[in-house]
Amino acid sequence: MPSFPSAAAIAAQLASLPDAHPVTALRLLQQQGLAQLPLPGSGATLARWQALAAVGAHDLALAKLFEGHADALAILAEAGLSGASGNGVWGTWCAEPPDARLALRHGGAGFTLSGRKAWCSGAANVAHALVSCWNDAGQACLAAVALGQPGVTVTGDGWHAVGMAGSQSVDVLFDGATATLVGEPGFYVARPGFWHGGAGVAACWYGAAQALGATLHASLAARLAAGQPVDAHRLAQAGEVDVALRGTAALLREAAAQIDASPYENGMARALRVRLAVEQCANTVLHAVGRALGAGPLCKDTRVARLFADLPVFLRQSHAERDLETLGRSVTEEAAPWSL
Repeated sequence: MPSFPSAAAIAAQLASLPDAHPVTALRLLQQQGLAQLPLPGSGATLARWQALAAVGAHDLALAKLFEGHADALAILAEAGLSGASGNGVWGTWCAEPPDARLALRHGGAGFTLSGRKAWCSGAANVAHALVSCWNDAGQACLAAVALGQPGVTVTGDGWHAVGMAGSQSVDVLFDGATATLVGEPGFYVARPGFWHGGAGVAACWYGAAQALGATLHASLAARLAAGQPVDAHRLAQAGEVDVALRGTAALLREAAAQIDASPYENGMARALRVRLAVEQCANTVLHAVGRALGAGPLCKDTRVARLFADLPVFLRQSHAERDLETLGRSVTEEAAPWSL
């Protein structure tokens, strides 16, 4: 098995870049070989998720770009196109709002893309992107496109949030831009790695929740070390955070092991369970840490304030009750799903 960067190595490098812009940090990670993660289902899925969590703990806007780049490399590998990844930063732009769909057309010179693409994270700074699109037959397709070419316009539209501002997830316009078809129609959602990647996003969320929990832990430990009293409510909130994080970490480890054991199995239910559990955990941690520490860190600690602003926005990549319904239907088809 090839050597991949550890989560500890990534965290150490990021610690030396406390104020770097997300794009700058991603490029440095890539240049130093720290953005090449093990592929999902290759036997080291947990190591991949640990790396994503380490980036999420540092900066969620960076994690959004880092995960998109890592996901693009995994998709290209699954399509048998590993050699096409090149040296630039990739984005994965596959959101499908009904008012922003790309048309993929095939002509004598190959494939071209036209239309508007929404939610394009890092659009002004990535070199290539994988984009979902639709061919003339109405089939869902995936295409690779170089962004520094005529026919590609990065707009300033579509992003006004304070949270995740650093991800710069704006709209991009395509007007006959040259593209390469990746896989057959339907490849993007039909491949086993689709759900593996969906679970990997949750590892970024978990890293941010872990970082907030660590802030509370450090505050309580400092008070105890100084001989200062810690009130019962703060200790109870620390217990609440502990239960949420430890239980969710156990589920992530279990899911990673299951993916590696059965990489071609339909992982929809597993991925939804992981995403929903991490979302619930993150909301618990946001609530408990905010109540335990009060307004001080939210107003005076840049990193904590950014996590509190970014995490709720990133979590909305979850489909909430719709995913709960889908998971519930899946569970009803199992016999004794909750046996110990």
